[in-house]
Amino acid sequence: MDENKLDEELKKIWEEKPMIHSDHTKEDSWEEFRSRAFSSKKKNVAWRKYAAAAAVIVMFIGTGLYFIKEPLKTDISIAGNVIENTTSKVKTIFLPDSSRVELSPASKIEYTADFSVNRKIALEGEAYFKVKKDKKHPFQVFCKETTTTVLGTSFIVKEYDQKGVVVELYEGSVQMNVKGQEKNWILKPGEKFTYGDGAVTVADFERFMDFDNEKLNAVTAYVESNYGYQLILPETYHDKRITLRINKKEDLKTIVQLISEMYNLNFEVNEALKQITFQ
Repeated sequence: MDENKLDEELKKIWEEKPMIHSDHTKEDSWEEFRSRAFSSKKKNVAWRKYAAAAAVIVMFIGTGLYFIKEPLKTDISIAGNVIENTTSKVKTIFLPDSSRVELSPASKIEYTADFSVNRKIALEGEAYFKVKKDKKHPFQVFCKETTTTVLGTSFIVKEYDQKGVVVELYEGSVQMNVKGQEKNWILKPGEKFTYGDGAVTVADFERFMDFDNEKLNAVTAYVESNYGYQLILPETYHDKRITLRINKKEDLKTIVQLISEMYNLNFEVNEALKQITFQ
């Protein structure tokens, strides 16, 4: 095999990589490898040295280095820490990287032992994720045949039926992959990814909760129903009106601070009783 033919074959092998890398990045990385493997001083070496160079490529593919970082995988066996929610209420979990998980009843997560550098989670059931940003260590959630890959964002992943999965994105951006399919889907906030029976759909969903000139009691009832905290207001405020739009997965702290500032009220939090008292 002549040098030009071998060069073409090696480049084909090099480009058989996950779509997470751009074509521009692949080309730059190939040129870097090519300059190392086929410098001008080595153009007349024997074919066995080209074969050795091909072996180097295979070695890099096997270890996932690609001169940049480990490629994202969509089929992985996770062994590490297991957390299961056997209660009837949502369970809040803080992961080693400070990401937050709100684990629904009858649900379970398992995450890697070296999670700070290998942020991979297997999910059974339903969970809301508020991910700590870390550009060097992408965050991946594996659920049935789907993989959700993020850098920093908030989203819900939930199973349905035997193989179905729904992902709802509230903030940021995520990439969706399905086992056995080459295509990937990039979601924007307010989009819902649904996978079932081998088919994928992406549609909008309502991620906001609107209060349009409603009594303040409507907000306190919403908080108690969705966050499990009772908001106690002075009686004179019960009939006050409020117009407000909030993200359905907004942090409770943000909602409480908004009420405090809008009505010039102080508040105290009783974690034991799950009560927030305004005065």
